[in-house]
Amino acid sequence: MVFDRRPNVLVHCREHMADPLSDEERRRYARHLVLPLVGEEGQAKLLKSSVLVVGAGGLGSPALLYLAAAGVGRVGVIDHDRVDVSNLQRQVIHSSSGIGQPKAESASMRLSELNPEGDFCPIVEKLTEQNALSIISEYDVVVDGTDNFASRYLIGDACEILGKPWVFGSVHRFEGQVSTFNHKGGPNYRDLFPEPPPPELAPNCSEAGVLGVLPGLVGTIQATEALKIILGIGDSLDGKLLTIDSLTMITRVLTFNRNPGRVPPTDLGEYTMSMKTISPVDFVSRTEDGWAPFLLDVRSETESSIATLDGTSLRITHTSVPQRIGELPKDRDVVVYCRTGGRSAAVVQFLVQSGWNEERVLNLEGGIHLWSDSVDSSIKKY
Repeated sequence: MVFDRRPNVLVHCREHMADPLSDEERRRYARHLVLPLVGEEGQAKLLKSSVLVVGAGGLGSPALLYLAAAGVGRVGVIDHDRVDVSNLQRQVIHSSSGIGQPKAESASMRLSELNPEGDFCPIVEKLTEQNALSIISEYDVVVDGTDNFASRYLIGDACEILGKPWVFGSVHRFEGQVSTFNHKGGPNYRDLFPEPPPPELAPNCSEAGVLGVLPGLVGTIQATEALKIILGIGDSLDGKLLTIDSLTMITRVLTFNRNPGRVPPTDLGEYTMSMKTISPVDFVSRTEDGWAPFLLDVRSETESSIATLDGTSLRITHTSVPQRIGELPKDRDVVVYCRTGGRSAAVVQFLVQSGWNEERVLNLEGGIHLWSDSVDSSIKKY
């Protein structure tokens, strides 16, 4: 059963009552019923539980599928993005027929096909400081399927304020990480990562790349952690960080503690930094009128060999910008671009923080992709 969710309107999905399992439920969850640590009582807990998955992407896909299949009674999925063909390499909950659909709706429809008795709540919004507390408050556990630090700090702070446990996951190229935060008074995200790394050193997976199967490993472990929390079984990754190297299949578990000197948050602050942007169409219009900005490409050499914008002044890989910052002019407008706008936005923030005039440093909105869509289709998207 899928429920619509409109912006700023809370949807109250059906709550499973404490009735005995039906014959259909006994057949569907038979492999759980014979498990000593689950059984009928545990399955009833799952049917009465609720989990919010933030992001229906690479991590959210396997987590959502296994949570729904396990019989979690209410599963919320929040994602403001739409399905793109480039997602299908790893975001296995979606299909080619769903290209162009909101990810939250595409995922919820797939879950309803997998388990018609479940309640699946698509939330076609971005999780923000304005809506995080109201949305997260409706669920027992949160699974983080995001790919940026701002969202993780937002989830961590909101869950700490509300007293909700949440399961963190991260993937980068061939490596993954999983941990459980804020569980039974345990450490939170800020205890492990007090401050985010410099933004220019923290690309998401769409910018840095990721082995397609890796989110499947990490997301499945995240779902396992969520089920253990609901069932109250096993040892969770509370106070532990599991790392996975898919090239060697070596896993490590690092331990960490709550920082006794850290002051817990009482409200949600700002998690994004405003910056000047310019669309490809506006960029072309202004240059035709005589504007001559310094055009900086912060992608890799491999990417630039696929597609490069005419008039590019310099290419510096985003991670090398701090070491080569002296090569960038302060007396000209600077426009920064990358594949889709993520790395370039981080570099713009870094330059402003390093003393560049915020009025003269602009992020090329949408990067190469939006340029191809709106200005010149001969520029290859990748």
